Amino acid sequence: MARKDLLASITASLAEDQQAHSPSGARSEYAKRGASRSMMQSLDELAENSIRMLDGETVVSLDPSDLDGSFIADRIGEDDDAYLELREAIRHSGQSTPILVRPHPDDPRRYMIVFGHRRAKVARELGFKVRAIIKPLADIEHVLAQGQENTARADLSFIEKALFARKLMDSGMTKETVKSALTIDDTLLSRMISVVDTVPAIVLEAVGAAKGVGRDRWEELKKLVQITGNAAKAIEFIGSKDFKVGTQEGFNLLLNHIKASKKQKTPKRVVDQGIWIPDDKLVSVTSKPRPKGFSLDLTDKEAKPFGEWISNNLDRLYETFKQSRK
Repeated sequence: MARKDLLASITASLAEDQQAHSPSGARSEYAKRGASRSMMQSLDELAENSIRMLDGETVVSLDPSDLDGSFIADRIGEDDDAYLELREAIRHSGQSTPILVRPHPDDPRRYMIVFGHRRAKVARELGFKVRAIIKPLADIEHVLAQGQENTARADLSFIEKALFARKLMDSGMTKETVKSALTIDDTLLSRMISVVDTVPAIVLEAVGAAKGVGRDRWEELKKLVQITGNAAKAIEFIGSKDFKVGTQEGFNLLLNHIKASKKQKTPKRVVDQGIWIPDDKLVSVTSKPRPKGFSLDLTDKEAKPFGEWISNNLDRLYETFKQSRK
């Protein structure tokens, strides 16, 4: 802080000297608009940059080829409309906001991007140097800064945040770190992880960021794919010509397809309440629920062999029963 105080006092002295030697208010005002004002501004900037340099936050220009992406990706795809708008804005007006990088933990000659991947990509495509702040960070500090920056901009979709949370947890980060990085609570974190772990990964990849699709609709899709056969239907549909990859419209088409393709009901063979008879009518099964149990009574020609077969396959039947309850 001593350096900043010293430069600040120099700036103040210049201002006082300018006022003391000015023969008139108008001349003093002119001086403030001239070289003296520029000098004072430069000194102010120098003081501020000195402090930022001490904190490891000096803005420098880096070659994009010297940068590697974050060890935890937080986006699904990049070439959306927002990215194209960003590229055009930087092409015409330059990069106004620096990115944050850290010295690469495995290669002292390179840097790892903490946040600002799209700005770095634009600079690489346009052949520009990228403006960046270099700051030494541990992995936990890295993910906290990356997550909170994206949360502050509110430009990540629900599923991108959910996938980011799963990747953080898979990398060994604690739930507390993940919640801090995304500024969420236990309930929302659990819902995010549930969606990512339930919807098939190939479906998540095909649907993409799905900007505009929020938590409720993703949870609706999660519940649908939990129904037997629906996960396979979802995987089949994303490979069809009707599906639109990586769009909100694609998500809507997928959701509506699964909701519309309800499993056709098997024709009932029950001829009376509690009685089951197959098409060949060689056996009749009467079921009787009881207060503390359940009984089956088999009659007709195939009753004995069918009953013996059931007895010999109870293990397999019970496992099938347990799977159906999941």
